[in-house]
Amino acid sequence: MSTDQQAPEDLVGEVRRVAPRWLLACCGLLAALAGVALSQATTWALRADLSPVEAVAARVRDLTPGPVVETALGVLGTAGKPVLLGGTVLVVLALCAYAASLLRRLPLAADLLFLALGAVGFLAVVTDPSPAAGSVLAVLVGLVTWVVVLRVLTGPVLDDPPADGSGRRRFLVRLGVVVGGVAALTLAGRVAGGARRGVESARRLLRLPVSGGDAPGGADLGIEGLGPWRTPNSDFYLIHTALAAPAIRPVEWQLRIHGRVQRELTLSYADLLDRKLTEAWVTLTCVSNEVGGDLVGNAWWSGVPVRELLAEAGVDPEADAVLQTSADGWTCGTPLTALTDGRDALLAVAMNGRPLPVDHGFPVRMVVPGLYGYVSATKWLVDLEVSRFEDFSAYWTERGWGERGPVKTQSRIDVPRSGANLAAGPVTVAGVAWAQGTGVRGVEVQVDGGPWRPAVLGVVPSVDTWVQWSLRVDLEPGEHRVVCRATDATDYTQTPTRTDVIPDGATGWHEVSFNVD
Repeated sequence: MSTDQQAPEDLVGEVRRVAPRWLLACCGLLAALAGVALSQATTWALRADLSPVEAVAARVRDLTPGPVVETALGVLGTAGKPVLLGGTVLVVLALCAYAASLLRRLPLAADLLFLALGAVGFLAVVTDPSPAAGSVLAVLVGLVTWVVVLRVLTGPVLDDPPADGSGRRRFLVRLGVVVGGVAALTLAGRVAGGARRGVESARRLLRLPVSGGDAPGGADLGIEGLGPWRTPNSDFYLIHTALAAPAIRPVEWQLRIHGRVQRELTLSYADLLDRKLTEAWVTLTCVSNEVGGDLVGNAWWSGVPVRELLAEAGVDPEADAVLQTSADGWTCGTPLTALTDGRDALLAVAMNGRPLPVDHGFPVRMVVPGLYGYVSATKWLVDLEVSRFEDFSAYWTERGWGERGPVKTQSRIDVPRSGANLAAGPVTVAGVAWAQGTGVRGVEVQVDGGPWRPAVLGVVPSVDTWVQWSLRVDLEPGEHRVVCRATDATDYTQTPTRTDVIPDGATGWHEVSFNVD
């Protein structure tokens, strides 16, 4: 054999020298640790109630046979939860280390394992009784971290290092970068979570001069399956672009009013509370609400009328819009008339008699009746610039949505639900309708293509809230289809034409189909 040739066993030795399995396993272990750490940091930063590890551990607990659980509790006592969480992490680390050790023979082994673990984490999070977007995002962060870190660490290990040892130096440099970066991001997530906890604490200590609001008699029809006329804060729909809600203490908050005004104003939180607060029932609707959707809610809001502040600033007669800016940089353009025409457009500080929840804009947000939220309902509001629509572009209008966003007349059937099985005889059909700025004059119901029948409407305090409605119908056994439509005070009646939510809100009749036995 020539001197420049190597025996097969020598080649095997070279491969093992270049990439020993134990070193690849260490890379997998480090990648797994980084993924778990950053998923936990994401959970802290977003103040999600459940981390992916906790979600998986909870599913393991739920799937474990009762006698085994009882035995474990008897042996471990209060240490049961830490042992379960620690065991879950150890299993993940061990699997990742083993899969990485196979990279020479099975290059996709680690990636497939990561995807499987990500799927397990995702299912564990979404099947939790109270799934949260922050927990889902934490799963995604962990999965991406596993894949990226493993490639960063194994690059120098899998490549044949040159004789001068630079491959080892590259590995150590990358290792240092990974460890330092993960440590910094984990600490940042912990700090961000701590800031949120501090804001929550400050919020709980606030005692605002507001009332809880009494729903007018007859507003809530009290029908089983029909949601309450007042939407509790915990059930109010939540839509915003912030990955983590800005953490702003009341003493740190300021609002700047500027632009096309005679005098610029800067207000503190205390300045707002020193003014006379207005309180009103207002229904808010998201432009993304599909026909029959639940992205709508009604609450008792307390705050300072925006028109008073704009009057103090002295608005330029040529202005026709106000650019609102959130603490997280989100913007929207609001028609100036909607803030000055007498409706209860508020700088809201309280919701249903309590300081605003952090996720709903604490300490101050905008509430404007009659406009979809994407052009009006800025959370964590810090800036109002009086301007003209032609002089700016806002977050959603840059993405193809309409410029002014008036809420469209809509109605929805809540009872019965599609697919329900009901007993023959009298059946209650009920739901809600809204036509902000004008008010709902009537709601009609059609059964199986028959004549339209007028529903009974609940009481409402103003044109700015939704109204509950109901109708009793006698139904024979069989499949049935029920449709509703609303007519507002201008005599406009909903049309059956279905349109998408883009660019300025959905239209069409809501219908449900169900069976009567």
